[in-house]
Amino acid sequence: MFKPYEIFIGLRYTRAKRRNHFISFISLVSMAGIALGVMALITVISVMNGFEHELRSRILGMVAHVTVSGDGGVLRDWRATQREVKRESEVEASAPYVETEAMISFAGNANGVLLRGIDPAQEPGVAELTLNTSGTTLSALGPGEFGIILGRDLGQALGAKVGDKVTVLIPEVSAGPAGVLPRMKRFTVLGYFSAGMYEYDSALALVAIGDAQRLLRLQDDAVSGVRLRLTNLMQAPTVARRLGLQLPYLAVSDWTRQHVNFFRAVRTEKTVMFIILSLIVAVAAFNIISTLVMMVADKRADIAILRTMGATPGSVMGVFIVQGAVIGVIGTLLGLVSGVVLSLNIATLVPWLERVLHVSLWPTDVYYISTLPSQLEVGDVMNITGLALLLSLLATLYPAWHASRTDPAEALRYE
Repeated sequence: MFKPYEIFIGLRYTRAKRRNHFISFISLVSMAGIALGVMALITVISVMNGFEHELRSRILGMVAHVTVSGDGGVLRDWRATQREVKRESEVEASAPYVETEAMISFAGNANGVLLRGIDPAQEPGVAELTLNTSGTTLSALGPGEFGIILGRDLGQALGAKVGDKVTVLIPEVSAGPAGVLPRMKRFTVLGYFSAGMYEYDSALALVAIGDAQRLLRLQDDAVSGVRLRLTNLMQAPTVARRLGLQLPYLAVSDWTRQHVNFFRAVRTEKTVMFIILSLIVAVAAFNIISTLVMMVADKRADIAILRTMGATPGSVMGVFIVQGAVIGVIGTLLGLVSGVVLSLNIATLVPWLERVLHVSLWPTDVYYISTLPSQLEVGDVMNITGLALLLSLLATLYPAWHASRTDPAEALRYE
């Protein structure tokens, strides 16, 4: 009925109540270790995937896929340049911008910021600011009205509320009757935006492009550059190279050049975490070796009887491979289920822990993003599951081979 019989005997040994309870304990430890390792691997890799996805989407929500800028930071006749770049089939949208470093002060508080002048009509095509803006819309940035939209954390640091007047100073001077003074202008706070990244929420301010041009004394046809959004962001390096050949007198860069080291570091961290956490599964696999070695010693008489009944060394080896594989499969399945469940619910679990413990596990001034993301990918789950099963199978080979070399006469001599 049971064919091959090695499977039946291996499963029977796994279910049987053993005289040596320590062997049963080591078997449970092995299962728990594999389950813990697989669960930790799936959860951590999912969180790393979520980090990479969130950081990429949020960074690219604020940073253009491709940027075309002029020599010396000034691009003249930008409308002609915009028409030229729109001929590229991959370009989905474009928008001009004026950018400079500045300082904003209010009520005795001062912060250095990146002041960006945008066209409210064209900017939503290249950035996702409209969806993340609270309290107002980009259309409120009318030219000549000198309104400003602050990052959420920047507004909190300044203590400025909607309707307050803030002073913007830029690193240029103006000569007047009172002498040489830094160039400054008062802006009215119209609202706040939240990009979900402290780097932008604490150091970026948006104004109308016309107001930025007047502040920097630029003509209407002069901007810092043109920001482009592509249909496929992964084609940014290729599109940037083509535009660089078409516009050799302009500087063309893409998002991979601006953040290549950052994303490379994230991917390296993911690889290192995978290797480190794989050691948990490896240690659990070593426990399988210990379990089977003790099992072989405990079942020497049974092995001898099987050999005298005609069992081949290969069959004996198969019995113990089945037993070790069952331990590995059960532990892997438990880890797989728990890891998938934890990865899918970690966004709910972390806020719950923060409420229970009354601590902030994810402070926004320390980490790039304010939530713990998780993105479960089938390929990673399959790789982790395959690794755990492979290590479990490899761990059974030596004990099973040792059992197959048992001498029946020697084993039954004192029975």
